Amino acid sequence: MYPSSKRDVGMFLFMLGCVSLAGELKIHPFAGIFSKFQISLGSPVFLLFILSMRNVSLLLTGICMGAFVVVFRAVLDVYLGGIYFGQAVWFHASTFFYYFVYAGFFLIPKFDRACVYDKALQIARWSIFAEVAASIAELSATCILSGVLWSFPTLIMIFKITIIAILRCFFILSFFFLAQIYTMEIRMKQERREKEKILMVVTNVYNEVIQLSRSQKNAENATRECYKIYEELKIKAKTDQEKFLAQKVLNMAGTLHNIKKDNQRVYSGLMQITDNKDKKLDEYLPASRIMELAMNLHKKYARTLEKEIVFCMHLDKEIPKLHAYTLLSMINNMMTNAVEAIDKRGNISLFLKKDEDRLRISIVNTGSFIPANRLNLVFQPGYTTKYDSDGNASTGVGLSYVKNHVEYLGGIVKMNSNGIDNVECILYIPLEKVEEG
Repeated sequence: MYPSSKRDVGMFLFMLGCVSLAGELKIHPFAGIFSKFQISLGSPVFLLFILSMRNVSLLLTGICMGAFVVVFRAVLDVYLGGIYFGQAVWFHASTFFYYFVYAGFFLIPKFDRACVYDKALQIARWSIFAEVAASIAELSATCILSGVLWSFPTLIMIFKITIIAILRCFFILSFFFLAQIYTMEIRMKQERREKEKILMVVTNVYNEVIQLSRSQKNAENATRECYKIYEELKIKAKTDQEKFLAQKVLNMAGTLHNIKKDNQRVYSGLMQITDNKDKKLDEYLPASRIMELAMNLHKKYARTLEKEIVFCMHLDKEIPKLHAYTLLSMINNMMTNAVEAIDKRGNISLFLKKDEDRLRISIVNTGSFIPANRLNLVFQPGYTTKYDSDGNASTGVGLSYVKNHVEYLGGIVKMNSNGIDNVECILYIPLEKVEEG
């Protein structure tokens, strides 16, 4: 298999250069005829490239690497030592067999180079065998090329080579373990970010599910009332116009019934998202984690609005794990209103405390205020003081949703403001409704 893409060719050429240069960081452990044999950083670096290049034949890699190192060292000898190129190539020719055997040795175990980080110990162990075999091949080639056939590597020399191979194995093993830890950390961070995004999406869907459930009940009640009116009009109708009016009311009841059915289908689909039956998301999270999610989300939101807002949070340590969707849906609504209400600068503080058998959630912000005569209006559906760039009013359902949902859970909501530069919203929720249990 040859390097085909530009990336593979570039990596291959980069390997040739790096391994050749690393091979010059060397020691010569033997004397006499084997004095030119060297131990260098070339083989560990070569191993890293072998494991990282997945689209190139190992046999081709070994041949090219061995030939390139021989030529590279020959050129250095010609430049520094003033000897002939052919003589220098012959002097270093045995090095070719080192890299050829080293690369060929990794054809035997047939490693899946796509998951090398899961086999660090196996690769390190095999690299020891490869290095010993490659070193013996180079020393044997040195004997043959030198014409001294009776001076093959001794057991002591092989023992030395093995010890050196084991020591270099620790370098390789350390690299793989560090690479594995680094890769796992990156993977965990990515998974955590993805889960946070999904959690926020599900939280927003959860808001809509609550509103849709209430809308469903309203549609059902309206359908029932329309049908009652139709029955009364039908009994009392005497003229054609009255009968026509009764029929229109019946048609209206039918339309409302169809709306209710459509809502039921949408509601069913959304419930499949929020039910979390496959447990891909943690429904219950530590209170500190819920607060961090809300804080990080609104820090980003404040930056997009170009507002300078300082966020801080205060948590009671005795609070158990809480239902993430419920808490985030309410906290996000309150904090979003606080961010939007602040003109340019301000502070937002989030407090979670255990108040006997209730959870007390308090969101305090500076930089805005609510007049005393409007404190009772802010939770009414449709009430808003926010308008977009085109002058269109906001829907005004955020705070209404929070109040209705808190009351549905058996809690209460309070809103306070000093009328100057401070607003505080307090939610009291029965702990049993939101804690894990």
